[in-house]
Amino acid sequence: MVERATWSRKLFLGFNYVVLALISFLCLFPILQMVAISFSSGTAAASGRVTLFPIDFTTDAYRYVLRNQAFMDAVWVSVERVVLGCSLQMILLILIAYPLSREVSAFRHRTLYVWFFMITILFSGGLIPTYLVIKQTGLIDTIWALVIPSAVPVFSVVLLLNFFRSLPKELAEAAFIDGAGHWTTLFKIYVPLSKPGIATLLLFSVVGHWNSWFDGIIYMNSPDKYPLQSYLQSIVLMKQDSAALSVMDASVLANLSDRTLKSAQIGLGALPILMVYPFLQRYFMKGIVMGSVKE
Repeated sequence: MVERATWSRKLFLGFNYVVLALISFLCLFPILQMVAISFSSGTAAASGRVTLFPIDFTTDAYRYVLRNQAFMDAVWVSVERVVLGCSLQMILLILIAYPLSREVSAFRHRTLYVWFFMITILFSGGLIPTYLVIKQTGLIDTIWALVIPSAVPVFSVVLLLNFFRSLPKELAEAAFIDGAGHWTTLFKIYVPLSKPGIATLLLFSVVGHWNSWFDGIIYMNSPDKYPLQSYLQSIVLMKQDSAALSVMDASVLANLSDRTLKSAQIGLGALPILMVYPFLQRYFMKGIVMGSVKE
């Protein structure tokens, strides 16, 4: 028997839908306005007439950005950073989380290593000591300065080891009885069963590397080695290079402005994350509730 919803219940649900719709619109409004500005003429954008829809629709801003060699170089640096950083990070996370997920009887010094990693959450050397370490190790102005310092996020280690510990112990015991070693048990049992958790941490890693901008400005001496977000930060805080704009045709220049160019570059910078996220979304919802054991 299905109970009919009372009028108060319907009113409550309607109120919730309206509030959630308003919150969603407030979150989407800046993105929609940025996209509208990027497709508008320079005159309309500079005069502040663009809200949610483009005025005097044009793609000249995107044509200029895609022909801008500095922008494309920054995109390549970010892609290289994401590939190297995420690969290294996930390998280290798996190799660290597995032994730490074992019982003390199986890994005698487990507690010591847990405290070794946890202490880095409580205490940090700060920006200057970190910069000096990276400088003395010769990583300044190289891609590894953007990859190695964030290779082992301890919070992600804690999440993954808890996911490993939630898996039934009988699976590992059966594998050991059949003659499997730790490497086989890890990559044949633990990793396949932990796809939701690993995919969630991979999403965190991709977003973190792609959106990071401060370390690029600190560790890169050459602007041509900036990752994309560092490059966008630099162009947002300064005017567009007039020398670069002077090579454009007069008809194209008429449709460009500082706001349209910045909006086009920011929009293209956010596009890869918007494309990757839907493919990991189905794992994300499972990985967020790490720890459940299904029978």
